[in-house]
Amino acid sequence: MIDVKELNPIVVNCPPSGIRKFFDLARAVEGVISLGVGEPDFPTPWDIREEAIVAIEKAKTFYTPNQGLPELRDEICNYVKRRFDLEYTRENVLVTVGGSEAIDIIFRTLLCDGDEVIVLTPGYVAYEPCIKLARGIPVCVELKEENNFRLMKEDLEKAITPKTKAILMNFPGNPTGGIMRKEDYAEIIPLIKQHGLYVVSDEIYAELTYEGTHTSIAAFDEIKDHVLVINGFSKAYSMTGWRLGYILADKELIALLNKVHQYAIMCAPTISQYAAIAALRRCDEEVVQMKQSFEQRRNFLVNSLNKIGLETHFPEGAFYVFPCIKSTGLTSDEFCERLLKEYKVAVVPGSAFGKEGEGYIRISYAYSIEQIKVAVERIGLFLESLKENN
Repeated sequence: MIDVKELNPIVVNCPPSGIRKFFDLARAVEGVISLGVGEPDFPTPWDIREEAIVAIEKAKTFYTPNQGLPELRDEICNYVKRRFDLEYTRENVLVTVGGSEAIDIIFRTLLCDGDEVIVLTPGYVAYEPCIKLARGIPVCVELKEENNFRLMKEDLEKAITPKTKAILMNFPGNPTGGIMRKEDYAEIIPLIKQHGLYVVSDEIYAELTYEGTHTSIAAFDEIKDHVLVINGFSKAYSMTGWRLGYILADKELIALLNKVHQYAIMCAPTISQYAAIAALRRCDEEVVQMKQSFEQRRNFLVNSLNKIGLETHFPEGAFYVFPCIKSTGLTSDEFCERLLKEYKVAVVPGSAFGKEGEGYIRISYAYSIEQIKVAVERIGLFLESLKENN
């Protein structure tokens, strides 16, 4: 018998992912429509798959340099310059096993015991656990719907203490779909600089910015040496299972991050790295096409949910909507459990993204329009049944 009291209490007390919980529940229900997982339904573009096949045929299956293939790091630099006007060289790039590894090794490198990290909530489920596992203390700042889920200067200022080491932000945001424009960042840059904060900016949804173009906080030269940008190939290129991401940062930070990476991982998957070179060189058009499809699905889903009486904010990025369900009188968990059991639609409770997400649900529109239509019809029937029983 294992005595868990003898094990790491941070791990023992860490709750399982709320996203995976409902995904696993949905898999056990026959005929369910699952709009829970943030995974594009498009196949990985052929040019990317073909490059992987060629790499296998040519036996390019050995370890790469720890930091990643030099050609890939060069292409990442070309890409972020072309798309977001960011200046980096290959020494500023570390290729990781998805954005998830990037989050983990960044906090293991940055944090000392008791350091505080400001986390924006509702936010991605992995952020707070990764900070705690690195012996840091997450300090939550709520993103409010009335502010279009943007970070406001006054809210950030209230959260900063002498123990604050970093701020973790995710724009476009999961689960809210909120974005930050250049003028929004400009409001908070002086605060970040004044307190010498590190900024961990998860920009995995950068290509899925629908209103205007994506702005990276790394574009502000006055704090760039303290900014660590996380990005990857999962969302923009429909490469979730390829497990490939990267970090952009000051080269001294990259060297430190690479120490953790080389001992824990060695290198990111070699075949995926060769495939990613093709993605960056030849797949801009496919990225645009997928984005256009997501935008059409977003417009349909938001309008449809509002028509059936589920108040839904219009997201400006990513591929999620975050409807408010407070009018039903149910908690987020109750709403999602009953919707799954009674009408076979799986979505994620907002509470999975922090207590500030209570009263909301997350619906992914990274699914076919046919699935979305059926799901909305079932959600409408569920709402009608709630009215009839009240």
